[in-house]
Amino acid sequence: MDLGLADRVYVLTGASKGLGFATARALVADGARVVISARDPDQVATAAERLGPDDRVVGVTADLASPDTATRLVDTALERFGGLDGGLVSVGGPPPGSAAQATDAQWRDSFETIFLGTVRAARTIAAALPVGGALGLVLSNSVRAPIPGLGISNGLRPGLAGVAKDMADEYGPRGVRVLSLLPGRILTDRNRELFAASGDPERARADAEAAIPLRRIGDPDEFGRVAAFVLSPAASYLTGVTIPVDGGALRSL
Repeated sequence: MDLGLADRVYVLTGASKGLGFATARALVADGARVVISARDPDQVATAAERLGPDDRVVGVTADLASPDTATRLVDTALERFGGLDGGLVSVGGPPPGSAAQATDAQWRDSFETIFLGTVRAARTIAAALPVGGALGLVLSNSVRAPIPGLGISNGLRPGLAGVAKDMADEYGPRGVRVLSLLPGRILTDRNRELFAASGDPERARADAEAAIPLRRIGDPDEFGRVAAFVLSPAASYLTGVTIPVDGGALRSL
């Protein structure tokens, strides 16, 4: 199936590695052009080089917590590639611990980056999209079911899913789609850190895999292919939904 991605332009945050990078790779592989961003300049440069030539890929060092980041990314896409067709907003996870254990400072910092940073990027990108554009938010299974030991995520991610649904209603009449992706256990640096924090990474991974119907941790490229599809014209009647990419781990219908 032709996804219709040839020469379409996307901006992606948190895309120097992990799920953002995997999505960028899937988009570029099908002919799209991308502007990727992350906070570490060396990682951004390395990721951009891995993805393709500079007439297909541009890397921007930027922090999602900065008020001007989203505008910079949109402007870069317009200046370098002459247009913008979609975006993926991905941001690193908050510190582990229960909601009650998290300090005010941890809640405040996480809100500024994960919640407000995502909302700001989403509304800026969505406002710049033409008819047929699409925006995806990378959230978490905690949108539908709290994850033990990730209290801040349990508090913030469901709110972002509500924001995405609200934006889908607002931008839908313009022909712009907005949706959320809910990654489960996928072998990113974040999940490696969570396994390591348990004190017995091998046991933690085995326990996690036992709770997944497919009995394995996902690969980032498996997420990237799903994200590339939902951002593509091939998914043109898909909006306002939350899509788990989790090997069947969520038990809700």
